[in-house]
Amino acid sequence: MNNRLAPERSAVLAALDRIKDPETGEGLNAAGRVHGLTIRPDGRVSFTIDAPSALIDRYTEVRDAAEAAVRSVKGAAAATVVLTAHGGRSDARTVAPPSPQERRAEGVEGVGRVIAVASAKGGVGKSTVAVNLACAFAKLGFRTGLLDADVYGPSVPTLLGAVHSKPQQARGRKLEPVEAWGLRTMSIGYLVDPERAMMWRGPMATSAIRQMLDDVNWAPLDVLVLDLPPGTGDAHLSLLQRLPLDGAIIVSTPQELALADVRRGIALFEKTAAPLVGVIENMAWFDGPDGKRVHIFGEGGARRTAERHGAPFLGEIPLDPVLRESCDVGAPFVAENPEHPLAQTFIAMARTALANAEGGHKPAPSIRFE
Repeated sequence: MNNRLAPERSAVLAALDRIKDPETGEGLNAAGRVHGLTIRPDGRVSFTIDAPSALIDRYTEVRDAAEAAVRSVKGAAAATVVLTAHGGRSDARTVAPPSPQERRAEGVEGVGRVIAVASAKGGVGKSTVAVNLACAFAKLGFRTGLLDADVYGPSVPTLLGAVHSKPQQARGRKLEPVEAWGLRTMSIGYLVDPERAMMWRGPMATSAIRQMLDDVNWAPLDVLVLDLPPGTGDAHLSLLQRLPLDGAIIVSTPQELALADVRRGIALFEKTAAPLVGVIENMAWFDGPDGKRVHIFGEGGARRTAERHGAPFLGEIPLDPVLRESCDVGAPFVAENPEHPLAQTFIAMARTALANAEGGHKPAPSIRFE
């Protein structure tokens, strides 16, 4: 039993205010740099430091000092700090251009292949598919990681039953991934209060994603699955510049409203030279009590869209209560029921997607807007 008394919030903020903000000279909290402060009953403290992009190098030392200061507070067991960046205090709309280092396409140390799962539209079950595909890669014998890149609505901790898990700091100041269901995982949901709204500007969100790529001990992995946020926005462009993807998978439901976004997603990957290795139609049908298939959202729309654009079609996932129930209890269906026909469908999709990605690494593009 843990009898540790968690530190007082006021004591943590006072410790942070003893560290001077490089831009304003005020205490770190008084300068408005500290966000999302969470203090767990076991004494684990986590928060983000929001720094100006132009001064980000100077704030690396500030982050180190902040961690040390919090660990010195009575009752604090550990401190986890995420450094994010925005355009600056004087003009939040001005964002410093990425440095040559940020523009250079790099892989992730110790990771074989990187597969992104995207949807271009929310509400189509993308995260459920991403988690089960990751478990399918693991069932195929691959050392697999899963990065939840949706910093505004992280779902992976819930889907894995790991909401209360916290990554541990290890060698070289990097974080160890959270182990769950045979996967090495990371999510902003492990680092902040799950009920707190993440009111971050685009550069702040992309900075957090870069840290989850670069400041985590992912190795050794054969496959890293990225659960991308919905849409085709800032986070996607930053990731596509940062990483030479081996493949992208688009998840959609059959109805036309979702398919319009699929077409935009396909265009995004085409324009950025990221290989599209498959389209998956989720919620394709529902098996009624009489055994008849009911196509609630239409029939075959994602397949037709994939064929029209020359993209590989990986298959269909039915609207099945057992899949929904596994999500609610945090037990991925493929991991729990690998011999079930539905799990075998995910495993077959994972095998085909990886085969489609066998063309090797492609350099990340220089993205231009016209």
